[in-house]
Amino acid sequence: MGMAVFTDPFIEVLGMSRTELSLAYLFGTMGSSLFLTRAGRWYDRFGGRVMICLSSVALGVMVFYISVVDWISQFLGNFGWVTFILIFTGYFGVRFFGQGVLTSCSRNVMLLWFVKRRGLVSGIRGVFVSFGFSLAPLVLAWLITDFGWRGALWFLAGIVGIGFSLLALVFVRDSPESCGLVADGVISESDIRVVTAVPSKTLHDARRSPVFWIYSFSLGMHAMFGTALTFHVVSIFAEAGRGREEAFGYFFPAALFSTITNIVASWMVDYFPLKPFLIVMLGAFIFGAIGLMNLDQEWGFWMLASGFGAGGGLWGVTSNLAFIRFFGPLHLGEISGLSTSLTVFASAIGPAAFSLGLDYFGSYNAGIQFCLVLLVCLFIASIVVRQEEV
Repeated sequence: MGMAVFTDPFIEVLGMSRTELSLAYLFGTMGSSLFLTRAGRWYDRFGGRVMICLSSVALGVMVFYISVVDWISQFLGNFGWVTFILIFTGYFGVRFFGQGVLTSCSRNVMLLWFVKRRGLVSGIRGVFVSFGFSLAPLVLAWLITDFGWRGALWFLAGIVGIGFSLLALVFVRDSPESCGLVADGVISESDIRVVTAVPSKTLHDARRSPVFWIYSFSLGMHAMFGTALTFHVVSIFAEAGRGREEAFGYFFPAALFSTITNIVASWMVDYFPLKPFLIVMLGAFIFGAIGLMNLDQEWGFWMLASGFGAGGGLWGVTSNLAFIRFFGPLHLGEISGLSTSLTVFASAIGPAAFSLGLDYFGSYNAGIQFCLVLLVCLFIASIVVRQEEV
């Protein structure tokens, strides 16, 4: 989603149309999604510490690579197809190592340290994730304004490639057992038996479960819709008669709604099943989508900010807990890897679908309506399908 903020500078400096850049984003992201299930197996085999460190370094390298794509293109003759391949490669790397491997591994390694208060701890993490996701476009826009798009990318490459990889190397451990500890810090034998006797299901079992697909598609809808909005945010707001400042100003109230919702839901989720949280999340996204269709109205703006903000906060809760609750910890990397691949794939479709809708229908409403129909279908399915946690 962070790369979406650089859309307009990329269009200008690379000499590409909005649709061409959206398609490069689409193919790069779709390509990266094909390898994320295998990356989940690497997590199950090598552990979170190794995977987080390596993926952080690789992500930093790819962000730096994107910052010099225009220079490489000019060196190679500045052909249109060469530029397309170069930016496609950059998007592939960023989406694979960033939203794919790094996000999935950092989430999974934390879940193994807690059982009784897994929801609350995930929520505390989710506060930073939700607030970060919501505010990232605004912060990146400031960086671009102050340092230029290239300087902003160099700053990000240093933070993630050097800073975050060193933090992971020093502080991350794969599991409490690797340190002679027990999840939740329990000490009695009865508590240890409860913690360690959690049943687990295989990837094959997960694929046969409708619950896996409902949660994966629902989480993917957030990625598809949210990435499309962020990717084209200035253009979408301009279509509604709103300026660039209003476009990036949307992310602050959305972040507040997201953070508040995440805190409340994380406190509650340890005491309730996950199903109602999924239903409310989808309902919030539907509410926000209706607001987006009426963005020219003030009430539409606030429906968008509150709906997508609250939905994003609930997304953090459900994405953290869904697969370990329904399928257990043993094959968590592989199962969550498949779900993450679907999420990344969905995030690739959104920007291209909105861009093509603008090209053929002259408005973003076609893309919004498409997402709204999918959300309604998932909302109904989430109510009807039975969900049994392990």
